[in-house]
Formats: sequence, structure tokens, C-alpha cells
Amino acid sequence: MSLPPGRALELPGRGQTFIREVQGPPGAPVIFLLHGWTATADLNWFTAFDALGEHFRIIAPDHRGHGKGINSKSPFRLEDCADDVAAIADVLGINTFIPVGYSMGGTIAQLVWKRHESRVRGLVLCSTAASFAVSREERLSFLGLTGLAVLARLTPNQTIDWLTEQLYMQRKGDGLEPWALEQMASHDWRKIIEAGSAIGNFDSTSWLKEVDVPASVVITTQDQVVAVDRQQRLIDLLDDVDAHFIDGAHNAVYTDHRTYVPMLLAAITSVHQRSKLLL
Repeated sequence: MSLPPGRALELPGRGQTFIREVQGPPGAPVIFLLHGWTATADLNWFTAFDALGEHFRIIAPDHRGHGKGINSKSPFRLEDCADDVAAIADVLGINTFIPVGYSMGGTIAQLVWKRHESRVRGLVLCSTAASFAVSREERLSFLGLTGLAVLARLTPNQTIDWLTEQLYMQRKGDGLEPWALEQMASHDWRKIIEAGSAIGNFDSTSWLKEVDVPASVVITTQDQVVAVDRQQRLIDLLDDVDAHFIDGAHNAVYTDHRTYVPMLLAAITSVHQRSKLLL
């Protein structure tokens, strides 16, 4: 498996992060590929780099606590991840771009628009939602993660080591390739727990209707992680939006990549074409 060039990037006042970068054709529009929870840029997007890079300039960072992302002593906040994206764009001299967010990355993409509206030409939201905890069962589940996040900041390192080992072993049992497991082993699992809690507390339903740029949503119709009706709600909340449906599970971006990646390319191209009409 080949991956595009990667490098460490220092963000002034924020710390050092890691990005994959594909230059794309001359003058290509810029997309930021924002990965999901417990993943990395490589894990989430390795099937898509080549196809998308034929049309777009790609920047794909590791988020805080994930892989080689920023190592901070502060609690994990999705808002900080959104600000990291804008900071990366500043360092690279990128003015405007299209955030493409997958699952947790979709929440970050939404927050990039909310916090840095002038930078965002459009949004592509994949296997994600405006909120993740509505039912009693969901709230209890994320409440458990919130409790773990607090516990992770108060308990001794020995306890944290045990807890992260349990989470890592759970992911190890998912049948991932050795290279994927190696990347996951590099996570700061204390931050992963905090990130899970942050996802559970995320809710953009009160302001998503204010989004004034073109959007596409990519919906995985066999998703057992983000409820399909939650994904479809984005269609109602967004104004200028089109929908792309994949008959696949939450991990279809790599398990069914021959179908998923062309659909993702169509979704991004749609946003790009519509955004040109606003210039």
C-alpha cells in the first residue's frame, strides 16, 4: 500500500501535528480530509487519496490525540480540532477550502464553518450527524464515555494503561490489518476517551440551518454506528444540499471502496461546482 507524502507541521501556539498532502493538478481546489474517531488520516482515507488527488489538492491531518496529531495537556475539544484545521491552512498559505468530514470528522467540518466561516467554500459530510445522543440509550452510552473521560484525568497512569489496553484490544479484535493496528497503538487513548465524550455532547441542530455554502452528505445506509435517520436529518437541516447514498456499513470507505470512493468524489465535485457559482 502506498500513501502520499506526509510531514510534521508546527502550528504556532498550538503544537506539532502531522499531515498527508497531495498536490493535485495545477490550481486545484483544496479539500481537507478530516478523519473519524479512533482513526488517523491514513486509516480513514487510504483508499481515497489517489482518486481524489487527480482532481483536488488534499490536506489530511491527524486530529489531536490521534496518531501523530497534536499532543496537548488540555482536554480534547472538537472546537480545538476545528481551529487546528484553520491554523494548518494559515501555515500552508491556503485561503479557502472544502472540509470533508467523516463521522467525528463531520462534526469538526461543521465547526470549521461555524468558527471560520469565511474560509469554507462548502461542506461534505460523510457518515455523520448533527447530534449523536438523542435516545435514552444513546445518552447513557455517551454518559459512560463522559465518566471515563473524567476518570481518565483523575486516576493514576497505571489505571489509564489498563483502560487504554482494553479499548485497544477491543479494536484489535475488529480484524484490522497489522499496519492499521500499529497506527492505532500510537493514539493517546486518554484523549480518545475524551473525544468520544465530546462527540456525545455535540449538537449543531440549532445552528446548522445557518450554513450558507453548498453541502453534500454521503449516507451509509447499513450504518450501525451512526443511525441512518440521524444522517438523513442533515438533508433537512442544510439548505443547499444534495445526498449520496451508499449501501454499506460505517466502514464502507475501505470495505466497499470501489463504490464509496467514486461516490465521495461525486459529492465533493458537486460542492465544488456549486461553490463556483457563489464566487
